[in-house]
This record gives sequence, structure tokens and C-alpha cells, in this order.
Amino acid sequence: MSRKTRQIVFFLSVAGFASLYVWALRGLPAFGHYRGPYGDVLNAVATYERHVTDIVTAVNFDYRGFDTLGEESILFISVVGAVVLLRRQKKEQGEQEEAEAGQDPGEPRRSPRPSEAVRAFMVGMVGPVVCFGLYIAAHGQLTPGGGFQGGVILATAPLMVYLAGDFAVFKRITSHALIEAAEAAGLLAYAGVGLAGLIMTGQFLRNVIPLGTTGYITSGGTIQAASLATGLEVTGGFVLLLYAFLEQTLEFRVREE
Repeated sequence: MSRKTRQIVFFLSVAGFASLYVWALRGLPAFGHYRGPYGDVLNAVATYERHVTDIVTAVNFDYRGFDTLGEESILFISVVGAVVLLRRQKKEQGEQEEAEAGQDPGEPRRSPRPSEAVRAFMVGMVGPVVCFGLYIAAHGQLTPGGGFQGGVILATAPLMVYLAGDFAVFKRITSHALIEAAEAAGLLAYAGVGLAGLIMTGQFLRNVIPLGTTGYITSGGTIQAASLATGLEVTGGFVLLLYAFLEQTLEFRVREE
């Protein structure tokens, strides 16, 4: 296929997608005019049925929990695909060996060193970010948040370590094998929560954990378990992506010097 043909196909596809997107937007209700009825029903019953005060989390990890398993699988597959694309190629290995001839082979390509102010700020923020991420992931059944949001916040902690130091420091605190295992374990744990309900009650994701008292961190039953599993998978996935991008940029790319 020639370059001109690819461009024509691309622009026709963009035009078709844009038309469908605009058509879908025009079908949305006006702002402030909720059509219901599902949201109204859930607002009325979710707190009593699931002992949670955040209905969105109840929808994500209980009423619509099977769809969320699909979303987690999409994230997992996307991360795996990105890591495969960013893996070290044989050509890169050969070119880098040639480029590094006469140089110290153990010396990685380095990014500009951050200022002392940036380093101090990043180091000081690591602890609060980890605490905040754990809080958001663990309190999703009580307040806006949950595993998805908490996982993204937790994944920024290693990034701050990198910004405060360099890639060598980042690699010392993040084991590639460990973050791969964490991502896979999060997805398997979510599926395991669902299978526990299927085995014990005959229904996938059916609650099999005591619901606890509404308003307490131990409330929500399997909702909290599924949310924490999601947080583990999201954290592992984003850190693994960050690891792959930094490794490709700072170690695999051939030095231009």
C-alpha cells in the first residue's frame, strides 16, 4: 500500500469516526437532565444492600463488577502490548555495542540532573503520595476513589523517585519481576473474588465476605476486596509502563555522541 493510499484510508477513517462521535454527542441528554432510572434505583438501595456510601464504587465492583473485570483485562493486555513493543531489539543491541566501543559499557545514558530544589521536593512528596494512594484505594466504598484512582496515585511514587535521582535509583527500588507479578496478581485476585462467589453461592462476584457496618473501612464485603485487587493491578501496570519507557529511552537508545 502506497503512502498516498494509507493517507486516504486514514483520513476517511477519521472522518467516519468524527461523524459517529458528533452524532453520539448530539444524542446525550442536556446537562442537568438525568433520564434514569438506574441511578435513582441504586441511590435508593445500594447503601442498604451493600453497606457502602459511595455508589459509584458499588456499581464498579458489584452491580457492574463483571464489566470491570473486562476493563482490568484491557489494561493488562494494553500494558503487555506496550512492553512487548518497547523490548530491546537485536538491532538495538548491536548498534549500542558499536556506539559504546571504547566507552565504559556499564555507564548508562543519563538525563539532565534535576536541581536540588526539585530533588528535595520529590523526595519529600514520596511518603505523602504513598499514604494518599493507599487511603484512596482502601476507602473507595466510603468516599470517591477506589482501586483505579488509588493505583494511579501509587504509581507516581516511583516516578518521583526517578525525578529526584536518576534511572539507576529507580531500578534499585523497583524490581521488574516484582511489578510484573503485581500486575498479574491484581487481575488474578479480582477474578478470584468473583470465582469465590461462584463457588460458594453459584453467582459470579456474589458477596461472600461480611458486609460490616456502613461508614467503616471494613464495610462493603467483596467490594473492598475487588477494589484493592484493582489498585494492585493498576499500580503494577503503570509502574511497568514507566519502567519500560525509561529503560528504552535511557538505556536502549543508541547514544548520539
